[in-house]
Amino acid sequence: MKTDELISLLAQDSPVRTHLGASLALALAGGAAAALALLGGTIGLRPDLASAVETSRVLFKISFTLLLAVLAGWMLFRVGRPGLKLRPRLRLLLLPLGLLLLAVSAELVVLPRARWMECLEGLHASFCLFFIPLVSVAPLVAILWALRGTAPADPGLAGAAAGLAAGAIGAAVYALHCPDDSPLFIATWYGLAILIVSATGYVAGRRLLRW
Repeated sequence: MKTDELISLLAQDSPVRTHLGASLALALAGGAAAALALLGGTIGLRPDLASAVETSRVLFKISFTLLLAVLAGWMLFRVGRPGLKLRPRLRLLLLPLGLLLLAVSAELVVLPRARWMECLEGLHASFCLFFIPLVSVAPLVAILWALRGTAPADPGLAGAAAGLAAGAIGAAVYALHCPDDSPLFIATWYGLAILIVSATGYVAGRRLLRW
């Protein structure tokens, strides 16, 4: 390839990268804002949130979901760019997962065995499985819209990444209302809800992000 041709290709690629980054940033911010608006317009914030956030359980729940949402969202900026490997950023997801595992282990050590099932079941497991996917719809649609003009090497993986980010955003938003604070509950029901959104993103990505 001649030098002039290479410079021309790089110049054409630069606006595409800029457009993708701006579109994803807008999708993530807009999707999170829509999710917050849905929460505020329906079930609202937890009444005792101001005092509850001072407890270690609630602080961990909110911090964990926010960290997962940030890392999953950051991973998206590589998804739509062929040739860029996801593995380095996928490894970063081990950080929130490791923190969750430590929190669950600590709870199992501190709490008597008789209370384990009570903490795992919580008070609103079924509602958690309903509301997190519901509040994740807007972020998922926005992210898929931002990725629609890209050329991901694996559309299904790109869709799953979009679903993971959307599900994490939905979990972080729902955490502001949820009265169930046990790490056991979070690992089980938040995890399952995020998995549902990720699977939905995978199916949608295979259909909408093919090229």
